[in-house]
Amino acid sequence: MKLLLIGIVSLSLTFSSTWAQVSIVNDQQYVNEGTLHVVGEIENNTLVPLNQIVVTATFYDIRDEILDTTYTNSILGTIMPGKKGPFDLIFTDKIIPQIYRYSLYIEYKPADPKTESLEISSSNTKSDILDNFIISGTITNHDKKTANTIAVITTLYDKDGKVVAASKSHIEPEYLRAGGITPFLVSVHDKDQSQKAVDYSLMVESEEYTAVPEFPLGSGIILSLSVLSYIILTKKPKNLQQSLFV
Repeated sequence: MKLLLIGIVSLSLTFSSTWAQVSIVNDQQYVNEGTLHVVGEIENNTLVPLNQIVVTATFYDIRDEILDTTYTNSILGTIMPGKKGPFDLIFTDKIIPQIYRYSLYIEYKPADPKTESLEISSSNTKSDILDNFIISGTITNHDKKTANTIAVITTLYDKDGKVVAASKSHIEPEYLRAGGITPFLVSVHDKDQSQKAVDYSLMVESEEYTAVPEFPLGSGIILSLSVLSYIILTKKPKNLQQSLFV
């Protein structure tokens, strides 16, 4: 008899319940070359920036016994109020076919706000000779100070608005002087997942600054399904079931 992998998402807040919620949105799971990925976005609907964000997954078998636990960090270092940051939780183990369900738990801390002084001033996409999905463009620093340790994060979405992949790349050099413009390039190496993408978002952040996310292909098709704190949502990811058992 074939098992179903059922994902149960549960969130835990460190803020008062009178504040808005932190949610996991647009999440889904897939297996690639024996590796299980749980990808999605953390949406910050609190009143303050969040950082040190950790997503922990616990995997259970059909008897509801714990098989293993693993964790990952948000790819975006600081998630500003009203914004989202992607995560890609990776699990590699021979027990993957035994997984019946999993639970997700979020931990985070309040952070100092970042000025939105960085802008992705241009972007375009292409495939390289290895068929990797490439996004390139330019970043502008509108502040009067140098931005240090600049990273560009891209999130790819499928036709249903679900995250299919996420990637992060640092520019070279990793700083940008006041008023300066610099090129960037982000590569998504998971070819099977990138082929499912019909939309993407770009985010850029440094130690000091962040930028308003950009949705180059039109954000109208992006659908968000919020999971409120303390509410359990059960899912049946068909793609993952097929990857595991077909």
